[in-house]
Amino acid sequence: MEDPQQQQALQQSLFRVETLANQLYNSPNTEERTQAEYSLVQLSQSADYIPQCQYVLDNSSQSYAQLVAANALRRLVTQNWNNSTAQQRLDMRNWVLNYLATNGPKVEGFVSSSLVQLLCRMTKMGWFDEPVHQGITDEVNKFLHASPKHCVIGLSILTQLVTEMNQPAQGRSLTQHRKTASSFRDLSLLQIFQVALNTLQSLHSGSVTAQDTLKLQELSLQLALLCLSYDFIGTTFDEASEELGTIQVPSSWRSLMEDQTTMQLFWDMYLSSQPPHSSTALECLVQLASLRRSLFSSESQRAVFLNRLLGGVLKVLQSQAGLRSHDNYHELCRLLARIKANFQLGELVVAECYSDWIDLVASFTIDSFQHWQWASNSVYYLLSLWSRLVASIPYLKGDASSHLEKYVPQVTRAFILSRIECIRAALASPEPQDDPLGDEDQLTEQLESLPSLCRFQLTQASEYIVSLFDPVAQLYQQLLTSPPADAAATALRLSQCEAELAWLVYTIGAILGSHLTPSSNPETQQLIDGELSGRVFQLALLTDSTVGMNARYRERTNQQLELSMLYFFGQFRKVYIGDQATSSSKVYQYLSERLRLNDHLAVLSLLMQKVTGHLKYRHECGDLTSKTLALFSELAQGYSSGKLLLKLDIVHGILRNHTAAEFPFLSVPSNGRQRTAFQSMLTRLLFSESEQASQFAQFMEPVREALDRLCEAAQRGDAFMAEGMKQLVIGTLRDLRGICSSCNNRRTYTLFFDFIYPAYTPLLRETCMRWYHLPAVTTPLLKLMAEVVYNKAQRLTFDSSSPNGILLFRETSSLLCAFGERILAHDVPEGADIYESRYKAIGIALLTLQRALSGNYVNFGVFALYGDNALSDVLEVAIKLCLSMQLSEMLSFPKVAKTYFTLIEILMRNHTSTMVQLDTRVLRHICSTLQEGLKSHEVSISSQCAAAIENLAVYHFMHAAEGERTEAGRRLAAHLAAEPTMFQGLLSTLLQIIVFEECANQWSLSRPLLPLILINEHFFQSWQDQLIAQQAATPERQTKLANAFQKLMTDVQCNLESKNRDKITTNLTLFRHEVKALF
Repeated sequence: MEDPQQQQALQQSLFRVETLANQLYNSPNTEERTQAEYSLVQLSQSADYIPQCQYVLDNSSQSYAQLVAANALRRLVTQNWNNSTAQQRLDMRNWVLNYLATNGPKVEGFVSSSLVQLLCRMTKMGWFDEPVHQGITDEVNKFLHASPKHCVIGLSILTQLVTEMNQPAQGRSLTQHRKTASSFRDLSLLQIFQVALNTLQSLHSGSVTAQDTLKLQELSLQLALLCLSYDFIGTTFDEASEELGTIQVPSSWRSLMEDQTTMQLFWDMYLSSQPPHSSTALECLVQLASLRRSLFSSESQRAVFLNRLLGGVLKVLQSQAGLRSHDNYHELCRLLARIKANFQLGELVVAECYSDWIDLVASFTIDSFQHWQWASNSVYYLLSLWSRLVASIPYLKGDASSHLEKYVPQVTRAFILSRIECIRAALASPEPQDDPLGDEDQLTEQLESLPSLCRFQLTQASEYIVSLFDPVAQLYQQLLTSPPADAAATALRLSQCEAELAWLVYTIGAILGSHLTPSSNPETQQLIDGELSGRVFQLALLTDSTVGMNARYRERTNQQLELSMLYFFGQFRKVYIGDQATSSSKVYQYLSERLRLNDHLAVLSLLMQKVTGHLKYRHECGDLTSKTLALFSELAQGYSSGKLLLKLDIVHGILRNHTAAEFPFLSVPSNGRQRTAFQSMLTRLLFSESEQASQFAQFMEPVREALDRLCEAAQRGDAFMAEGMKQLVIGTLRDLRGICSSCNNRRTYTLFFDFIYPAYTPLLRETCMRWYHLPAVTTPLLKLMAEVVYNKAQRLTFDSSSPNGILLFRETSSLLCAFGERILAHDVPEGADIYESRYKAIGIALLTLQRALSGNYVNFGVFALYGDNALSDVLEVAIKLCLSMQLSEMLSFPKVAKTYFTLIEILMRNHTSTMVQLDTRVLRHICSTLQEGLKSHEVSISSQCAAAIENLAVYHFMHAAEGERTEAGRRLAAHLAAEPTMFQGLLSTLLQIIVFEECANQWSLSRPLLPLILINEHFFQSWQDQLIAQQAATPERQTKLANAFQKLMTDVQCNLESKNRDKITTNLTLFRHEVKALF
């Protein structure tokens, strides 16, 4: 009998939950809903509320109150699973099953769904704890053989169970997940799949008649699909990628998969049902088409299976059944693509109905291309199918005909023409998303598959492309040179010509780039390449030479045409310009005869004219600028093409004059990154020719003039703060960073260092002091300093008698101190983005210091020896900057977090004595951040935190025994007196990760373990005793866990010698192996 007072309390709680749930879901008052949500959240905060949630579910008649209680119960049981006894878990499981059996058909679907999720979660978490959990299918069978509504609940349980078992659970390791998922696969999955098939068979035969027939059909199909999509071997196959993937069904499924009724059932369900059920049936067939080859008992069985599959597709294509539905249409296209992905062409051509099948598939594909509005999302799969078919031709053996030579040209022509029609329709549509040239991802997908189709019968394909290209190009030239009187009609026709030419140029570029080297092409194909390329080059000359083109620069179609030519140039460069290309290629013979482009140099000259034209006159189009610079970068980075570029006068002109006045795109604020990349590219070109000081000085002359102007303005005070000066500062800083980034050896870096120091470093410091509050200035300034102090490729190697390393660090320290002191005193403007206005600059400043400290070009002992405060001052400012950042905010910005933890690791490694001298509160804060960093899923951050903790713990172990005799001993004693749990918290977190979580960096985490244990021996013993005591409900597990901890410390001595530390690292591997089998 329950206590009357307890009963009354539960009734009052029931009334309160019902009231709050009603407010949460029905109140029009936002504040009232928020308050109700906050109050109801308390239900899921403690396991003490579990009886209350059960009482609400048992006694409330309000569905929203039931939902709140069910959700809270699910969270409570999940969160407190390890703290509950085996009997409590079984009692909860039985209660949920009884509730679903008794009340499931009566409550709302969302309530039963929440409880189904709870049941499946409990089943997964307790799979290896109690055998009863592995018998869940027997319990569900009782639902399946009861009323139709109970059958719906039973199928819902199985559907949710397969879903739950197939996805990792939060708080459980991947190893635990795979162990459970594999056991479930072996014990229950086949039985569940047979339940789905049996239910579908009953529904199809009409032996089940109920109001819930559609729901049963939906759940059965969904369950079958989930079973076939199960991650059988832990490969986590990415369905979205549509890459070649096979379904690794266990061998125990063989007889079921080979049974003709299995596949026929899904075809029957497709033909007899309506969307979305019919499309789910097709999805199941897509999975069946991907069964692994080794599953079948023989090749003849696999051939029979393929015949059934092709026969089903043939029947659908002949009757067009269900293809008026977009979802069905799309899934059929996926099925066609998957058939070829999983079966070889040699297997297809010997199939009984192959001739009819390929004929109907070709007609279906052509029809799909012609009605592109209907099948726009399915084009990729059809292209993939035909591309794979063509790619298999060289490997086809035997006398059976593939008939591809008949259908591939038709498919190719249909696709190219459909894209042109699509472009015409897009010009007439006000919606920009309808533009196929504007969707770069879709365009890339199509250009990957198209070349193989074109090259299958290149002569026919090229003739068709030329037949489309020439009339449009002639019309385009005519409209540009002799425009009609009607300006509006002319502009529309020009836009149409540009868009159509853009698609054709993309197609030609894709064909050229689809082979590896010119020598791999027969001379006939090279002549065709030359013919196609010549037309594009002729078009490029037309667009550069025509006076009327200036008026077209702002038109989107004109920009698309230029983008397509850039794509073509990039593909042409890969094959016909460079180390493997030769000027004797038939392509150059054709270009020489028609356009007087005799060799690589002539073509490169044309390309550079196009590049400089874009950078000078089309700076308002960001896409065009970025793609132009990408092409320029490819040319400059290639060894052969880079050498050829330096033979062109136009390139030397750029090297002499690379200012914003000559290239207006440099002045566009949004082109900041491109400006840096541009200067880096030019510097790389310069140094590839010569590293002479005179040539570098000539190259730097425009930058020197800009810096001199800024120095003069800085001396005049207010003039330096003008908007024009600010833009000049930003641009010059970006230029300097780009130039410095390409100084990749000692010689070139010394040239840059001598240029900037000591003449212009005071200007950088002055800039920081004046503009510290503006991220637009501080970001490029600090990035420049981070690049200057970066010792990549050992470029900062000065002579033994040179003080440059020390001088560089002093300048860096001075600038960082100036920035840090001012930014700490500056408040973030209200409503400003905290990252952009503060954290980003602080992160770059810490990165600069990190690089300076780890560059190995400064002997930091010199500063203390000669009383120079450069090191101590910058470290003090850096610590203040670190303390100014909220830990939660810093961790939400990955770049800042990674820089912070890297810097702390360097300080703990190389400047431990300085860190120990910090105030206890500061050191405690740093240790708490390291404790949080240990938990990071970013392996690099976790490893750096472990290394930092190791260095601090080792320092403590080595110096704590000194006591009052040394300054280090006194400081350590003071820290521990004020914060006695500082190291205990670190050890607790480390042990928690090692015992319960996945450790991709186990070696790194093992290194701080021994020093932490040695300085916290009593805490370590109490922590393991507490963990062992928590396993009292399972004595066997308790014994194994105690033995594992004993083995961890076997043969480990109380010292930090290398041999001893390696021993605990070895022991830890065995310890984790044993512990993972327990949890």
